[in-house]
Amino acid sequence: MSELHEEVSIRLINDKVRFTGVSSANPDSPVSIDYVPPLGDGMGFRGLELFLLSFGGCSATAVVALLRKMGKTVSGFEVRAKGTRSEKPPIKLEKISVEFVLESKDAEEKDLRRAVQLAEESVCPVWQLIKNNVDVVPEYRVIK
Repeated sequence: MSELHEEVSIRLINDKVRFTGVSSANPDSPVSIDYVPPLGDGMGFRGLELFLLSFGGCSATAVVALLRKMGKTVSGFEVRAKGTRSEKPPIKLEKISVEFVLESKDAEEKDLRRAVQLAEESVCPVWQLIKNNVDVVPEYRVIK
């Protein structure tokens, strides 16, 4: 039976704002979190970068699983996400441009579009968190 919660721990490791973060599921795979100088040392991911990685990873997992469920071959897959921040506080992501690049011998762009639509609507929980708060602009590319 699976747990219905996620758990992470973030610990300060220097005299600026550098942290390491681990999840309870992956305690031996720390992530370095930091900020640009002079506040930080620039030796880790910034918060919005981690968020874009989370969004990209979640949507990639959902889309690949859905394409395979549709009986499509997935020989390669990449998500490229670019976030646009607001200029004035509160600083937040206003827009995410995301490109889904599928390598497949038998999938068409319409298949990729359908899988992304399903990921957005019901499969990717990170997408659900930002729905109606961030403008997500997807692009699609299939490489044969």
